[in-house]
Amino acid sequence: MKKQLIKRIVQAGLLVTTVFMSSSCKDYLNIDNYFDDEFNIDSAFSNTRNIEAFMWGAASMFPDESNTVRFGFTPGPMATDEGFNGLTGTGTTNVYYGMDFVTGNITPDYYGAGAGANDYNLNQWNRYYKIIRKANSILANLDVPRDLTNADRLRIEGYTRFIRAYAYYNIIVDYGPAILLGDEVVNTNEPIEYYDRPRATYDETMEYTCAEFEKAAALMPKEISILDFGRPSQGAAYALIARLRLIHASPLFNGGPVANSYFGNWTRKTDNVHYVSQQYDEKRWAVAAAAAKRVMEMGKYKLYTVVADANTPELPKNVTSDPNFYSAFPNGAGGIDAFKSYSDIFTGEAVPGINPEVIWGRNTEYLNAYINLGSFPPSLGGWGRFCVTQKVVDAYLMDDGRTKEEASVDGYYSETGFTTSPKRFSGYPLNSGVYNMYNNREMRFYASVGFNEAVWQAGSSTTLNNYTAKYYYQDADGRGGVTATSPNYPITGYVIKKYNHPMDAFQGTGARRIKKAYSIIRYAEILLSYAEALNNITGSHSVQLGDKTYTISRDAEEIQKAFNQVRYRAGLPGLTSSQTGSRAEIQKQIERERMVEFLWENRRYYDVRRWGIMEETEREPIRGMNPDGATKETYYQRVIPGTSSFLTRVVDKKLVWVPIPRTEMRRLPSLDQNPGY
Repeated sequence: MKKQLIKRIVQAGLLVTTVFMSSSCKDYLNIDNYFDDEFNIDSAFSNTRNIEAFMWGAASMFPDESNTVRFGFTPGPMATDEGFNGLTGTGTTNVYYGMDFVTGNITPDYYGAGAGANDYNLNQWNRYYKIIRKANSILANLDVPRDLTNADRLRIEGYTRFIRAYAYYNIIVDYGPAILLGDEVVNTNEPIEYYDRPRATYDETMEYTCAEFEKAAALMPKEISILDFGRPSQGAAYALIARLRLIHASPLFNGGPVANSYFGNWTRKTDNVHYVSQQYDEKRWAVAAAAAKRVMEMGKYKLYTVVADANTPELPKNVTSDPNFYSAFPNGAGGIDAFKSYSDIFTGEAVPGINPEVIWGRNTEYLNAYINLGSFPPSLGGWGRFCVTQKVVDAYLMDDGRTKEEASVDGYYSETGFTTSPKRFSGYPLNSGVYNMYNNREMRFYASVGFNEAVWQAGSSTTLNNYTAKYYYQDADGRGGVTATSPNYPITGYVIKKYNHPMDAFQGTGARRIKKAYSIIRYAEILLSYAEALNNITGSHSVQLGDKTYTISRDAEEIQKAFNQVRYRAGLPGLTSSQTGSRAEIQKQIERERMVEFLWENRRYYDVRRWGIMEETEREPIRGMNPDGATKETYYQRVIPGTSSFLTRVVDKKLVWVPIPRTEMRRLPSLDQNPGY
């Protein structure tokens, strides 16, 4: 009877495992636990149905990639200069582990204390190795199911290799060099000597992981149906290779002074080999460029755009720096609605399964349940405390492409005075009386940042809608307007509004939220990665990827073409020929662009590290508007928020990676801890 019940559970589970790592399928995908607990493990491989269920069960063990803030599995936005949270506490009570991480509370013994069984913390090392072991078990048993067709075998092998490679991907980006197990299925109940093995070097881990993604890509489908949104495709494997290759080429991991400063003394105890290479290799940039170009040449992906209509604002008339600016997209910014083209990707307005920009994504409840809720004004039922920083606000360009400093010369940008008339563009309302700092900014600013006196439309609620959030001290959503013990106010004066659909509401009659998807990797990243990689090449390099050879050299026109597409989609002029002549200027523009384009998409944390500027960005204090200001004159002042020691960030090289758990260090004598811990 029990076996029949389990059989029905397995069959029911397979009906919903069409989405790889879909949050709505979590409970069903964990059916591999039934195999572990109730069956001899061989039963998991007795037929095609069972082995596929076991595979998706392994996939379900990955954390939700959008879960980067509250009870997060990775340090995320709050562990860098793009995010901040006013919730104070000690390392045992704070639930924002990114804040814990950059304030020095994360140690090999403490990774954040989750409040419930479904909460994550920063200790995911063991989870990833459990996934790897399950994947290895599948690969070792592919010939066991008698009803497994050759097509099914290849498909399951492809997905399993992807799952295993993705586990190593997560290890290398958050923990650094991994223990590489290859195809070994590690036994249980063996002597300690059996399990003891050293970590691979960073290069060895990178090469193995990319090679596994390559093998997976050769067996994975090129197309994913809209009903299977969430499953990775061949393009997902190629795109993750491009991301890893860019990281590998970057200063922190590619020899030179930055790599030497961070890892010059870090060697493996078993053979004294450097974990991170101390020799610069320019060809890595060529490999990164070729990996990005391969994705671009697939012809499957492009930037998402919405055609301009009567509500689309006209492009600025005073733009003279880019002769192509008024051309039709993708050769210029003409013909599209820049606000909707960017905003719709994140708010749920664009259907993710057919969005040509989303290379790999997943449906998720986390964006509404935490990030959206955490940003909504308390008066509308939110927490109002998931903050972005003044540095982020200052990084956005003006709508004519100038920096705020350049636009200050003629008064187009000002930090005095307020707007005198309301505006409405692309469905976005901007009140009169808004601080001039927030006027005339590029469309991504309005799509991403909630500021003082911004409108929260909350269109699904018939009783609480078109609400203007005011963060002055005594106002309902300001520091003095909430209860004395509540942290529910924006300590910097800004919240992340990127995932807020105009219909989203948490309170009031008819309140509902639009379902959302999280982009794990999208095409805009590939374009900017290609431009960055090309910019760092001085010679010509031949790169072999799969069965194709790429000849890669720096090409200013190619850099412009890739980079400018992202700028044009935002309604901004692109790089000029004079700018592309300077490698330093291009890098500066890329760093700004990635900070703005990928705000709160969990890229900034890794970018500042790979560029070797983490210490620089952490030394710069977090700033925002003055939460103690009760009037416009006192509120609109740049201050360093908070006096608690908990909010003081630590500048330390060890914060490149999360530490390996001490329990693992005790079990494996040959295992080296990450430097600084």
